[in-house]
Order: sequence, then C-alpha cells, then structure tokens
Amino acid sequence: MREGRPSQTAEFVAFYRALETTRGKRALFQDPYAKSFLPPWMRNTVALARVPLLGRIVPWYLQRRIPGAGTSAFARTRLIDDLLVQELRNGAEQVVILGAGFDCRALRLAEVRGATVLEVDAVTTQTRKRDLLRGAGVAEPANVKFVPMDFLRDKVATRLNESGFDPSRKTVFLWEGVTNYLTPEAVDEVLAFVASTGAGNELIWTYVDRGALDGSGKFWDAAAILRSVRAIGEEWTFGLPPEELREFARARGFALESDLGAREYRAKYFGASANAMRGYDFYHVAAMRVIAGPANATPRDGG
Repeated sequence: MREGRPSQTAEFVAFYRALETTRGKRALFQDPYAKSFLPPWMRNTVALARVPLLGRIVPWYLQRRIPGAGTSAFARTRLIDDLLVQELRNGAEQVVILGAGFDCRALRLAEVRGATVLEVDAVTTQTRKRDLLRGAGVAEPANVKFVPMDFLRDKVATRLNESGFDPSRKTVFLWEGVTNYLTPEAVDEVLAFVASTGAGNELIWTYVDRGALDGSGKFWDAAAILRSVRAIGEEWTFGLPPEELREFARARGFALESDLGAREYRAKYFGASANAMRGYDFYHVAAMRVIAGPANATPRDGG
C-alpha cells in the first residue's frame, strides 16, 4: 500500500465480492455493502454484470485478464464465512479482524452481530471505509471497534490492548489477504500474540505458497501477478511451503486444523465446475487453534 492512501487490493477484493453478489440466489454469499467501496469503473462493471447476457461476459473477461482471482476470491470468502460462523456457534464471543480492509462481515453475517468485533487496519483504509459506508447511508454497527495499526511498525498486542481487547473471552481471529505483504518477523509477531491469548482460540488466515514467490512452485500465473502488485506498491514478500505448515504451526503454539489451496476450496463450493477453473492455485486458507497460552490462562472448551 502506498503511503497515505487506502489499499488498492482491498478495492479489488470488494470488487469481486460485489460481482459475486450480482448472482443473486446462486451466489456463494451476499455482500450488498461491497459496491460502496468501488471506484466508478468497478461500479460500472458490477452494474454490467447484472445484465443477463453481459452477466456471463464480464466474469469471462476478468478470468482472461487475471486468471483465477475471481473464483478464488468467491470461494475463499465463503470458506472463511463458514469457518467464522462455526466458531461463533461454538461459543466465540469476540472477533478480531486483522487487516480488515473493506470487510463487512460485521454487517452481513447475523452471527457476528452478537460478538464484539475489533477491526485492525491502516488508518487510511479505515477512514476511507467508514466515510464510504456513511456516505451510502450505512450505520456503523455498535459492536465494532476500529483499531488503527501499521503491521510493519506497530505491535498488535499494544494496539489491541489499548482498544478494549478482552483476553478472558473466547476469540476468533481473521487474517485474510495480509501475510503476503509482511516480513517473516511481522508475521511471527502477530502469531506470537494470538498464541498468547488463550488455548482454544482460533486463527483463520491466508497465505501464499512460497513457490509462487521464488519460482520453485512453477505456478504459471505467479510471475504476472507479482509484477502487477509490485507496480501498485503492494509487493508480496512472504510465503510458506504448505507441506511445512503443520510443523510451522506447532512450533508457534497452534494445532493445524485445515489448510485448503484454491483448487480445493473452489471444488468445495463450485463442485465439478471447479475443474475448469485455472489460476491462483498458490493461495491458501488455513485454520489453526491455539494449544498454548499465557501461564495464567485457563484452557477453553473446544480446543
């Protein structure tokens, strides 16, 4: 993200969520707020997608331009929704969204409305989000607290503790679309904090296969994507080998519960049609549960 302006990749995530919403009853999820964050050309594209014939042409064209980005975003959003709702139904009372961007789960998921939500992100993106929602006539949920933070400069523990984070409450952490922009040290700092919050807490997060960054994975679309994010000042800098994730998690106080790459989570939600979906195969969604906590922590049920 360039200094002093909201994340452009956050706009693209909102764009894909708005596009999926145009599919109505066939959509994997509904996000009526996503269109509020879009620049004019994205809004116009979403409007075209609502026209019956063009509704097929728009996704086809986008797939040609950025293969797999849309289908990955659609299925990934639904997977994270499902994992989050499951945690809330199992007793989580607090949701921390790390690098929230234009995430509107606090508005669109009924289960989230009963939890305390702390949205952590750069102040420029947060301000833009709040201004645009206000301009669209959307009231901020009373259960949401906004926590300004720079992941490369600030300590997440400090910022959250200053903002009302309650370590006594069972918590689910969402960390979507962030780690690939960080340093290994910044990733470890956040993981260490989450692991310290108490056994039984859940982390749902995304990462990219390191092979997409160093070329060892032979992902045919990775080089073009890396060039495009570098061009907008949002370079990808962190990745992990999926085969090492279980040990990576264990060494940091977590038990790995699931790890799905784009091929797998598209198949989960698109079924057989996912066989024809290409691109973004390096993108993963993982769920990990805290098995270690602070010395005075009491292990929670569900761990």
